[in-house]
Amino acid sequence: MGEVEAALRRAGKGYVLGVNATHPFSSWGDKPPVAGTAEEIARALPASAWARLSAGEGTKGPRLYDWAYLELADLEAAEYEDGRTGSWTRGLLVRRSIADGECAYFTTWCPAGTAIETLVKVEGHRWAIEDGFETAKTELGLDHNETRSWHGWHRHVSLVMLAFAMLAVIRRHANTAAPPKIPIRLARTRRASSAGRSKSSAASLSASPSDASDPPTSSPGRSGDAPTRPPHDAPT
Repeated sequence: MGEVEAALRRAGKGYVLGVNATHPFSSWGDKPPVAGTAEEIARALPASAWARLSAGEGTKGPRLYDWAYLELADLEAAEYEDGRTGSWTRGLLVRRSIADGECAYFTTWCPAGTAIETLVKVEGHRWAIEDGFETAKTELGLDHNETRSWHGWHRHVSLVMLAFAMLAVIRRHANTAAPPKIPIRLARTRRASSAGRSKSSAASLSASPSDASDPPTSSPGRSGDAPTRPPHDAPT
C-alpha cells in the first residue's frame, strides 16, 4: 500500500487508482485465494468473471469495456481512523478493451458490498478529467507558464481554470436546442383571425336583437318611481 492509498484510507475516502500490470495483489481472510501480479490474475480469470459495462458517454456514444472485479480482503475502517466503523473492501478492478484486448488495472477501496457498476462509474470519471486537462492545455495554455514560485503558478492556473469554466458554460448554452419558432405567415394569420373575431363581437354588442323586439315601456313619473296615470276626468 502506497502513501496515497494510506492517506485516503485515513481520510475515510474510497478510491479507484490505476496501477501497473506488475503491481502485486493478494487476498486473505475469507476471500477466494488470489496471488500474483495484476496481469497474471487477469489472465487466469474465467470468461464468466467478465461483464460488459459502459464507463460513461464519450464523443461517439457509450464507452463500453469488459470489466472484472475481485474482492481481496474485508478490513475494519477503525484500523485507519479512530471513531469510524464499518467494513471496507480492498479489491482489484480490471478493464479490458473490446477492440484489442488490452487491459488496465486499478486498486480499489470501498465500503463492503459496493457493486462493480459503481466502481466502473467512478473510474469513468477519469476520462472527463483527463479530457478537461487536455482542453485547458491546448486551448487556454494551462502548461504554458514559466513561473518560479508557488504564487505565480497558483495565479496562472486559477485564471486558466476560470476561463475554462466560462467556456464550458458558453458551450453548454450554445449546444442547447432552441425552442421551435412560429412561421411569420402563420403568426399573421392568427393575428388577423383574432382581429376578425373582435370586430364581430363588437358589432353583435352594438346591435343587439333584444333592443328591437322588446315593446316600449311607459315613461317614469315625476318622482321617477311610478308610471304616469291619466287624470280622473279624462274620457275613456
